[in-house]
Amino acid sequence: MAELRWHPLIKDWIMIASHRQDRPQMPKDWCPFCPSSGKVPDYEVLKYDNDFPALMQNPPQPDDVSNDFFRTAPAYGKCEVILYSPNHTITLPELSENHVRKLVDLWVERYEDLKKDENIKYIFIFENRGEVVGVTMPHPHGQIYGYSFIPKKLELELKACEEHHQRTGECLICRMLEEEKAFEKRIIFENEDFTVVLPFFTEYPYGVYIISRNHKQNLSQFSEREKDNLAKTVRQTVGMLDSLFDKPFPYMMCMHQDPVNSGDYSDIYHFHIEFFPPMRSEVKQKFNASSETGAWAHCNPTAPEEKAQELRAAYQKFVSKDTRP
Repeated sequence: MAELRWHPLIKDWIMIASHRQDRPQMPKDWCPFCPSSGKVPDYEVLKYDNDFPALMQNPPQPDDVSNDFFRTAPAYGKCEVILYSPNHTITLPELSENHVRKLVDLWVERYEDLKKDENIKYIFIFENRGEVVGVTMPHPHGQIYGYSFIPKKLELELKACEEHHQRTGECLICRMLEEEKAFEKRIIFENEDFTVVLPFFTEYPYGVYIISRNHKQNLSQFSEREKDNLAKTVRQTVGMLDSLFDKPFPYMMCMHQDPVNSGDYSDIYHFHIEFFPPMRSEVKQKFNASSETGAWAHCNPTAPEEKAQELRAAYQKFVSKDTRP
């Protein structure tokens, strides 16, 4: 079964994909993302169509379970896997900046290709890392979902940006970055084109954002220098998180760009990447319990200003030991 079902209480589509229950937990001695498996060619970075997609460009018809009240729709879209390296055990910070730049170029290529499909309205680039967030494939990889709708969180974000622009004439995320830079204490590090910050309102103890310092909406708009600096920033951000406790740190990395095939958002929206790391200490997980899940009322058990100090120290620790070109 693969279909969309409308949730009338939150006005959002829910993906029903029961076939994904069958996706495997890979044995330790075999991986389909390694060239030696015979399933992929030799590569540096690679796009691989998801074997168990929740969304398809040729979706089946929904099951006959809808009526005048309960709505269904075909699970139209695209699900891709982005392989970071043929090395099964390497981590993102262990890759060179030049290699991560090739990853950025692949993100750009896939973004530009997917938006050609006019039925796709939002392109979501993300990475789930670590068993604690449900990863079944340890090989370094991320994913891209092309949705036929704008998901609710992005819809809310776009609406907030639109309302702020109508009220003030300015970009909400530009203003947010300006306020964080003025306060300084939550800024972790920055370069010519990107700032890494633990936001004033972060829901997670180590929930950093990477924010473009230039008012641009998506990867396609970045200059060559910005692409270089995005590669550098993503690599250093993950290296910083790994340096917190000297081991690979689990996270969800979510790239927020403007919708595609849905109108012009150039005045109101602003590229950024949000991290959701589920750990609140080396050994304690931050669970999303009833308040967070049932009411969307988040509670961060730490002070962002204090955790920002930890992150700055971890960043300095990473860059002082970094020997990759």
